[in-house]
Order: sequence, then C-alpha cells, then structure tokens
Amino acid sequence: MSIQLSDHFTYSKLLRYTLPSIAMMVFTSIYGVVDGYFVSNYVGKTPFTAVNFIYPVLMIMGCAGFMFGTGGGALIAKTMGEGAIERANRIFSLIVYASAACGVVLAVLGVLFVRPVASALGARGQLLEDSVTYARIILLAVPAFILQFEFQCLFATAAKPTLGLYVTVAAGVTNMVLDALFVAVFRWGLEGAAAATALSQCVGGIIPLAYFARPNSSLLRLGRTKFDGKALWRTCTNGSSELMSSISGSVVSMLYNAQLLRYAGEDGVAAYGVLMYVSLVFQAVFIGYSVGIAPVTGYHYGAQNHGELRSLRRKSTAVIAVFAAAMFAAAQLLARPLSLLFVGYDPDLLELTAQAFFIFSFAFLLSGFAIFGSSFFTALNNGLVSAAISFLRTLVFQVAAVLVFPLIWGVDGIWLSIVAAEALAVTATAAFLWGLRKKYRY
Repeated sequence: MSIQLSDHFTYSKLLRYTLPSIAMMVFTSIYGVVDGYFVSNYVGKTPFTAVNFIYPVLMIMGCAGFMFGTGGGALIAKTMGEGAIERANRIFSLIVYASAACGVVLAVLGVLFVRPVASALGARGQLLEDSVTYARIILLAVPAFILQFEFQCLFATAAKPTLGLYVTVAAGVTNMVLDALFVAVFRWGLEGAAAATALSQCVGGIIPLAYFARPNSSLLRLGRTKFDGKALWRTCTNGSSELMSSISGSVVSMLYNAQLLRYAGEDGVAAYGVLMYVSLVFQAVFIGYSVGIAPVTGYHYGAQNHGELRSLRRKSTAVIAVFAAAMFAAAQLLARPLSLLFVGYDPDLLELTAQAFFIFSFAFLLSGFAIFGSSFFTALNNGLVSAAISFLRTLVFQVAAVLVFPLIWGVDGIWLSIVAAEALAVTATAAFLWGLRKKYRY
C-alpha cells in the first residue's frame, strides 16, 4: 500500500518513505566520488588535487537546484495541503522552467570566468590548467546538473521518491561505467573523467524532465504556467538556506584548501579531498532523510495538523541520533581502509589522510541535527531561520575555527575546526527549535 503525505507517520512509515531519498542522496554522493578514485589512481596526484580544488566552484552553480527544489517543494507541498492542486502544478512548472533558464546563464558565466576564479583562489601552473580543463567540460552540463539536484527534492514532493532513486541510479551507473571506460580503458585522463560526470548529469536532469512533461501517475506534471513573482520569491527565499549552505560550504572548502596549501602543501589538499568524498557519502544520509521528510512536514503544516508536526519532529530527532552514532562508528572503523583506497600509493599522504580522518569523524556525531533543523524550518516555510542555521553552520563557525585553530594546533587544527563548527551549529539549532516551538506548535 502506497504512503500518502496526509498519513500518520510511525517510525516504520517514516523510514519507508524517506529510504528512497536517503538512497538517492547516498548514491549521488558515491558516484560523485568515482571521478576522484579514477583520477587519483589512473591520472595522478596533481590532477586529483585539481578536481578537489575546483569542484567547490562547480557545486555553487549546481546547488542552485537545491534552492529551487527544497524551497519550491515546501511551497508546493503546503499548497497541496491547502487543497489547491491546480495551483501547485502551476508553481511546479514555473520553478522548473526558471531553474533551467538560470542554469544556462550560469553555464555561460562559468565558462568565461573559471580561469580567473581558479587563479584568484591560488591555483598556479599545472594545477591551474588541470582545474580549468576539468571545470569547462562539466560547466557545459550545468543546466542539467541544476535540474538533477532540483528533481531529487521534487520527486519526494510528487510522492514518487522511489522513481527518483531509479533515475539517480541510472545517472550513477552512467558515470561509473563511463569513468572506467574513458579513464581506465581509453586513457583520456582528466578530460575523460569530466566528460563522464557531465554525461551522467544530463541523464539525471533530462530523464525527470521528460517524465514530468508527459501524463504520469505522480501528483505533479509540467504544463502551462504564468509568471508568479511572489511564488518565485517565496521559493528562492525559502530555499535560500540550502543554497546558502551549498555556497558557504563551497567557499569554506576554498578557504580550507588555501589553509592546507599553506600548512601541508598539495598533500593537504589531496587529504582534504578524500575527507570530503567520505563526508559527502555519510552526510547524504542526513540530507536524504531531511529532504524525504520535508514534504510530509510541509503538507501537515499547510493542513494545520499540529499533533502530527510534533510527532514528526520528535521521531526525526531520534532517527537522526541513531544515524549519527552509526556514521561515527563506521568512520572510525573505515578511516584507514578508505584512505588506502584513494591514496595508498603515497605513504606520507596516506598517514596524513588517516590522521585527518580520525579527527574529522567526530563531526558525524553532530552534523545531522543541524542539517535536519535547517530543512525542518524550510518545510515550515520559514526560510529566514533555515538560512540562519545554514549560514552559521557552514560559514560563520567554520571560517572562524579554520582561521584560529591552525594557529594553535597546526594542520590538526584544520580538522578539529570542522568538529568545533558542527558543535556550535547544533547549539544554535536547538535554540531556534526551542524558541519557535509555540509559534509552530510542534
């Protein structure tokens, strides 16, 4: 029996409904790691460093899709909860068309300005050339990249999270197969890895576009719309927390790379790249759960089911706590094996990465609560609080820590700064949840 947004959610039903979104986000993260694996082992350390160095810039553009997807998904779910199905579909269509146009503009700007941006961030010589080569190929697929991220959120809103998982698996398999073929077999190097990623993003963005454009069994369908500035503004402001999180995370990654170049050279950037790959996969569990439960929260908020809101908030906190403990244990156990997988060819780099991994893993005990808190307020259509949590977590706390901690503990201070920032973010999230409990009656 299918699960409806209007249902009462037990723990079992929560996990069943969010599992496709969790798997979708995890799989997206895993296939995003594939480029790093093949480049590191088949092309070399400097190209691997280049991929990690420039990828935050690309993520800033691609994650505009999360803004449209989460902000729009919350507004669409609330509108459906109010019983206005036709208007919900008009908003859905407007958001998809607007995001595609945004992707075209960002792709053009990216191709024109990626070299000066990479140079301003500190890339020189071969590192600069490799960064530009990799970025320009992927930038051609930015419109599809944005749509891919957007539809990952909107499939849950359309009550088709499992279909979203199937599309993500198709995109992931495309990337993995083409990476093996282009890099390991044809030996096309960095260009092959970039082409594989770009083509997989096209699969992840265009297949959902075709699905929603045709008659389908979901709650949503693309069709005629009209410009609605208020709906677009609410979408962008409500989803600004997710965009802010992505932009801040990317900016902070650039700052981390700069600090690591200063304290540990290119080896530090390579080690940080491995941590970020693993972090993407592990934190995808928290993000996937938060994305999956957001339409349910938005629906019950629109329907004024306050008892169900309280239940969702309490159950979700317990689920996140279990996930956090599991992620921490897995990170502790897998620190060295995963380091060996990526940088086993360089003993010094291996030791640096394993040590970083051990310290960094403590962040997994904390990060899920702030991620859920931000998403929860997005679902309640409170983009301001959601953005504040994301801004504090991904920018303010991290920047302060990564600038100060290395002065005391050297390169280990860089890894510790991530843990400290997550601890402060959880404190801020708890304060917001407590302070607004009476307003939203959760």
